[in-house]
Amino acid sequence: MSRTYVTIDGTEAAAHVAFRTSEVIAIYPITPSTAMGELSDAWAAAGKKNIFGSVPIVQEMQSEGGAAGACHGALQAGALTTSFTASQGLLLMIPNMYKIAGELTSTVFHITARAIATHALSIFGDHSDVMAVRQCGWGMLFGNNVQEVMDMALIATTSTLESRVPFLNIMDGFRTSHEVLKVEMLSDDDIRSMIDMDLVGDHRKRALSPDHPVIRGTAQNPDVFFQAREAASPFYAATPGIVQKAMDRFAALTGRSYHLFDYVGAPDAERVIIAMGSAATTTEETVHYLNEGGAKVGLLKVRLFRPLDINALVSALPATVKTIAVLDRTKEPGSSGEPLYQDVVTAVAETLSAGTAPFKTFPKIIGGRYGLSSKEYTPAMVKGLVDEMAKPEPKNHFTLGINDDVSHSSLDYDPSFSTEPDDVVRAVFWGLGSDGTVGANKNSVKIIGEETTNAAQGYFVYDSKKSGSITTSHLRFGPRPIHSSYLITSANFIGIHQFGFLERYPVLETAAPGAVVLLNSHFSKDEVWDHLPKSFQQTVQARNLKLYVIDAYDVAKATGMGVRINTIMQTAFFAISGVLPRDEAIAQIKYAIKKTYGKRGDAVVQKNNAAVDTALAHLHEATVPGRSGEIRLAAAVPDSAPEFVKKVTAEIIANRGNELPVSAMPVDGTFPTATTQWEKRNIALEAPVWDPDTCIQ
Repeated sequence: MSRTYVTIDGTEAAAHVAFRTSEVIAIYPITPSTAMGELSDAWAAAGKKNIFGSVPIVQEMQSEGGAAGACHGALQAGALTTSFTASQGLLLMIPNMYKIAGELTSTVFHITARAIATHALSIFGDHSDVMAVRQCGWGMLFGNNVQEVMDMALIATTSTLESRVPFLNIMDGFRTSHEVLKVEMLSDDDIRSMIDMDLVGDHRKRALSPDHPVIRGTAQNPDVFFQAREAASPFYAATPGIVQKAMDRFAALTGRSYHLFDYVGAPDAERVIIAMGSAATTTEETVHYLNEGGAKVGLLKVRLFRPLDINALVSALPATVKTIAVLDRTKEPGSSGEPLYQDVVTAVAETLSAGTAPFKTFPKIIGGRYGLSSKEYTPAMVKGLVDEMAKPEPKNHFTLGINDDVSHSSLDYDPSFSTEPDDVVRAVFWGLGSDGTVGANKNSVKIIGEETTNAAQGYFVYDSKKSGSITTSHLRFGPRPIHSSYLITSANFIGIHQFGFLERYPVLETAAPGAVVLLNSHFSKDEVWDHLPKSFQQTVQARNLKLYVIDAYDVAKATGMGVRINTIMQTAFFAISGVLPRDEAIAQIKYAIKKTYGKRGDAVVQKNNAAVDTALAHLHEATVPGRSGEIRLAAAVPDSAPEFVKKVTAEIIANRGNELPVSAMPVDGTFPTATTQWEKRNIALEAPVWDPDTCIQ
């Protein structure tokens, strides 16, 4: 069977399956799940049909509670129904989720796992929301990357119809939901072949109907409630086997094999890490790298977290294991350990007691937290954890990726450790929210991913202030599938789309020796050097960087593009990066322009094409002399700022918030007022001035 490869993000991967297997989709927007509802709404408006030949009803409700209630109602009417949510939105669904599970109703909700607001709000990803609903009685499947999100969506849908246990299809918010990756698309035939229409018919027969009236949703007294709760236990006991059966069918169909728990690494490993979500991808990459160097370590990837099959979990571990480290992407204050850690300890204890474990002595089990609110989790941290596990008494209840100078829970690691192969192009772009940088880079990933044999990945770091704030785009292109679910720390291409960034941010921090730097500059190739900060100049010289300049705003103005510089900077990137031959790259950019902007009319397409052609004539390599100037990076805040602003706020403004220790942070999230007056970013190219003579009030 021929396969179609597409370049999409995690939200589209989930929505692709959800839309095709649903008849009713009740939605309410919440970051970062919103795109799944938007895509479904757009597809329905365009008359796109599901695999049953009808157009799903997509209805936006007034809250997540309303969306869950609508789903509950539609399910009781026998419709195949879904929803998408995250964070507080998921918590608002809990009352309905208990009912849906208690009534053994087949459905899948697709979750972009996100932090819950505690001392502060965060729109970014971790597992605190899904861990807060693990008691509701839903199956919980984790997809570790964009491909797996699509695959698990179908496996969950297949499994829920047979098991009658509702499922959550979970991906890491932003890290997976917004990562753009080249994946193999599931066709409608693939989806149909996994859906048992007899089971769909059974779901419909369980609908509340005047044709066969029953009562559902009664009140019960102490005499029978307990027994009724236990009556559902066989359904949960059967679910892991049903999921594995669906995974086996899926493997026969697509060639992609999954298990409830997948072990990778040395068959005789003594140190094993257990993780789920995108962290498993980063850990797997590092485990392979370390084992090639002679280490004997392993990784157990958790796919089905609920219902948890403890025998399958423990039997997947090598018999040689002596130390297990369990990673949780959530914090439960006051608990004896986070959820996955507690489950692993219980699983090992119960199977050892029963004599069914592959090992005879209790291994050391340590647990730790990582990645809260999308905090980076890198191969360097994995290496630090592996080193800790080799100690006679490794630290338990540890943290990874922060400096905990209060409780001293954090593990040391060498941030310079890298597993990145040399034949992968790694490009980092600094842009301004709404300047088109992210959109252009998504197009670049699609061009490489869909029009060449190369693998392609794009990940985009957004500031929560959104429009008008910094975005950094991290793009990888290479000859093999890319599984690096972390930011680039050693880039061979740096694109700086706003000249004002040079004075405020360490834009060359990730530049590898010999890297190519593209700078949007209103200074010419001969003038620009004398206008660069001294630290920038010294980095260019010390690392032997190649510096190219283009006045993208001048090109945009001349070609009628206004302030949209995305197409111009994209053209310059392809022209000097060597990712594709120049002529081929230009042809592909123009094809992408027609696809992206064709619906807006030929004039828009022609302006973009003119910008492409003009950009090449304005792109020049700059002279790099042996001298350096005296321009210094601007201080994040003036000396007159309050002490807290200088010690904390200034570090956040300067993009150094990751380096702040635990002791710097207010314990209850209480910040002083009036701190925004110190955040004057001064990165706009032009400043508006009020003209009272032309103002019409």
